[in-house]
Amino acid sequence: MSMSAGWYLRRLSRMGPREIGGRVGDTVRRRRWRSAPPDCPDVTGARFTAVLPAGAVAAVPPDAAKRLVAEADRLMAGHAEYFGVDRDDLADPDWWYDPKTGRRAPSGYAFDVPYRDEDAVGDIKQIWEPSRHQYLTVLAAAYAVTGDERYAERVAGHLRSWWAANPPLRGVHWVSGIELGIRLLSWVWVRRLLDGWPGAAALFEGNPVALHQIWHHQRWLAAFPSRGSSANNHVIAEAAGQFAAACAFGWFPDSARRRADALRSLERHLRGNTFLSGLNRELATEYHGLVLELGLAAVAEADAAGVPVPATVRLVLLRMTDALAAVVDDRLRPPRQGDADDGHGLVVDGAGTDRWGSLLATGDAVFGRLDWWPEVTGTDVRTPLLAALIRPYADKKTVRPASRPAHFADAGMTILRGPEKIWCRCDGGPHGFLSIAAHAHADALSVEVRHDGVDVLADPGTYCYHGQPEWRRYFRSTLGHNTLELDGADQSVSGGPFLWTRHARSRVLAVDTSGGGVTRWCAEHDGYRPSVHRRRVELDSAVQEVRVVDEVRGPRRAVRLAFHLGPEITADLTGNRALLTWTRDGEDRSAVLDLPGRLSWRAHRGETKPPLGWYSAGFGRREPATTLVGTGFTDGTEKYTTVLGFRGQGA
Repeated sequence: MSMSAGWYLRRLSRMGPREIGGRVGDTVRRRRWRSAPPDCPDVTGARFTAVLPAGAVAAVPPDAAKRLVAEADRLMAGHAEYFGVDRDDLADPDWWYDPKTGRRAPSGYAFDVPYRDEDAVGDIKQIWEPSRHQYLTVLAAAYAVTGDERYAERVAGHLRSWWAANPPLRGVHWVSGIELGIRLLSWVWVRRLLDGWPGAAALFEGNPVALHQIWHHQRWLAAFPSRGSSANNHVIAEAAGQFAAACAFGWFPDSARRRADALRSLERHLRGNTFLSGLNRELATEYHGLVLELGLAAVAEADAAGVPVPATVRLVLLRMTDALAAVVDDRLRPPRQGDADDGHGLVVDGAGTDRWGSLLATGDAVFGRLDWWPEVTGTDVRTPLLAALIRPYADKKTVRPASRPAHFADAGMTILRGPEKIWCRCDGGPHGFLSIAAHAHADALSVEVRHDGVDVLADPGTYCYHGQPEWRRYFRSTLGHNTLELDGADQSVSGGPFLWTRHARSRVLAVDTSGGGVTRWCAEHDGYRPSVHRRRVELDSAVQEVRVVDEVRGPRRAVRLAFHLGPEITADLTGNRALLTWTRDGEDRSAVLDLPGRLSWRAHRGETKPPLGWYSAGFGRREPATTLVGTGFTDGTEKYTTVLGFRGQGA
């Protein structure tokens, strides 16, 4: 999908003068850089000293090590899965090839590559993801755990192949700063995990090609930071990668300056990207995880190198960890809010390791768990490695929540909890972050409801970014969420796949999560001016039901009210009542969904023209799921009441 002139004008309209000036400077710099890149400064006597402390690898739990080795063996056989596409070519990868479309990205000057155009390049995510080299950190971790040199040799061969195929500023892997930042962080960990291998020094500090690549990655990141309306998780990844490399690979004349600049950027943007409550300002849960992983990895490098970091960095990461512990359900699943692209900051674990449990385990090791935190029963490789490098949080004066927070006023997120593990997320927060709200969805006042970790009323997810505009529109649309749509339009106005030109404004009117029999939430938004959509949600623990009441105040308009069911839910719709059934841990469970009788209800499943009735468990993956849609008209006086009552186990 190439960008039109109209898109560029809309994008420009969301920038301020300072950002426009910076981007003009970037354009001039890109033109200047067309000439041959400069040589890397001479480096002599370089040594890698940011090694793991003794005993760190031995602390890896056996079951986590077993999963890691199984994953590494799969990679050694050339197999991997990226965004729903199984690959069998990773024994000897083509770094510019997209197996999804069969296309190969063009060569040439990096900034000439039309990476958003799938017809010219292929699916850019499929091309970029292996070159984050996070599968190489898995192989390197397998070497560290087993001492088997086959893993180390494969890593070395692939790095040499990548460096040869991707000289500085040539091709698609020199286009996006987040890719360069995460790749640098991966290289730091590859070098650390291979430290016991005899060829490690010759691969990195003794290798002019590696030095050339590291230095040019850092030069690029210093020259082209994400700025202004794009200063979201991308700038965190850029700063974390730059800082990590400047700490661990501090062999160049400009390393101290790069390190100081990156740390300033990291501290500033960690604060800027995070609400005081600890939730990420993009209101996209997977990016909360990505930023937290990147921040923890950066602090690990600082402590390994003895570089002081501002106290605010650790404080933000502490708040993010406490917030994560507060919002997860009984199975440690966080909300499915906003965009999600399966992005990770640091990967050293095998398949089957729970990402969110791993982050909470690391938080426990670094910050200490609070009494109200959920129990983490799983194990992982990453926690003992990070904990060996990060010094424990020492500021005992920091005020942390005495009980589990349920309402995050700044983020507009409220979690209602009931008996039998009923979990309900209510969204009354800002549309998104910064002027473009790149990773936001038009989901104001939407709800998610789970029972014992099963999606009953589900957020359908994200599925894709580039190349499939009709699917991108659907998964971020108002109709694609558990909320109310007027006149067939979204609450906020989209200007492109990562651009919103008008943002619905929400405000929470009332919250009561103090306990007792009923917890309540009420909010409204102005996305359909002059009409106002107001929603009340009550979770009644005594009768195990969630009641949702929608009101529309304003002129007569067409209404569609959608409820998306999770993929495990079977629905039998009769009139305005749906019997919901599913199985959990071998037991049959059920619920009844009584829908507003003033609307005409239909069930949709797996429809494509247009898309409706889908669930995306991860980026690039989708499966049919039932969506119940009620249609009608409102004259500004109706109330639409929906009641979800649980029965079955324990009911």
